[in-house]
Amino acid sequence: MIRAHELTKRYGDSTVVHGLDFTVRPGAVTGFLGPNGAGKSTTMRMLLGLDAPSSGRSTIGGRDYTTHPAPLTEVGALLEARSVHPGRTAFHHLMALAHTHGIPRSRVEHVLDLAGLTGAAHRRIKGFSLGMGQRLGIAAALLGDPAALVLDEPANGLDPEGVLWIRNLLTSLAAEGRTVLVSSHLMSEMALTADRLVIIGRGRLLADTTVTELTRAAGGASVKVVTPQADTLRTLLTGPGVRITTAAAGELTVHGTDAAHIGRTAAEHAVPLHELTPGAVSLEQAFMDLTQESVEYRTTTPTGAPA
Repeated sequence: MIRAHELTKRYGDSTVVHGLDFTVRPGAVTGFLGPNGAGKSTTMRMLLGLDAPSSGRSTIGGRDYTTHPAPLTEVGALLEARSVHPGRTAFHHLMALAHTHGIPRSRVEHVLDLAGLTGAAHRRIKGFSLGMGQRLGIAAALLGDPAALVLDEPANGLDPEGVLWIRNLLTSLAAEGRTVLVSSHLMSEMALTADRLVIIGRGRLLADTTVTELTRAAGGASVKVVTPQADTLRTLLTGPGVRITTAAAGELTVHGTDAAHIGRTAAEHAVPLHELTPGAVSLEQAFMDLTQESVEYRTTTPTGAPA
């Protein structure tokens, strides 16, 4: 379990993380999201003992990271995949890490294979592509078979096969009961991978929720209904607090009531339904709506360009 309690970081007069309080539990992938400048990297560095908090504290497995006698076996971390000696081979880089914790060569060979780097194990890292370097960083994070993982943009630089690999890997690690905290700007991947979300903006906690809850709330509890008797159903559903719009012929978007009530009403009056879908916006749109007041760097549409 990863726990942040009133975690705060100040640099001079600037406070970049404000009293963050959240828990990352085992058995789930938790996405750590926020706009650029939100304080995600600073928070992750504090979790891993690389930056000291100005106040508050964090624990991994119930202890401060710096007090773990064998941290690689407790926490696997990926913050900057390219922070490696370029003259070493992938194999020797991992062996150097393994020697610090008494990890056997067989484990090094296992994580190289797991990351798809067996064929490149004896190549110098300076010749690695961005994606290969990312795979090596993930292999290093997994080296100690840790119970918790803290990964910053693990899909960065990966090709489509690599993105699918990291998605399946994170899901399987969580299914084994590990604690997985992963930051990403790829909302489509988070929608497919994350079970829970911790979202921050300008260093403050904006949401600690599930993907389903966030998108459902952002969707305004709408229901999409497709029926050849749209006018009849509209009349039957009209009432206090119910708002109905028409998106296309035979298609209604209903606000103010739920799918169960719509289905019962249609059945009672023999109105055929071709589709009945509770509405939810995309994770990307829900994230944008939630963080719109916390964006530090805003873009503008060039003059004369389409909005």
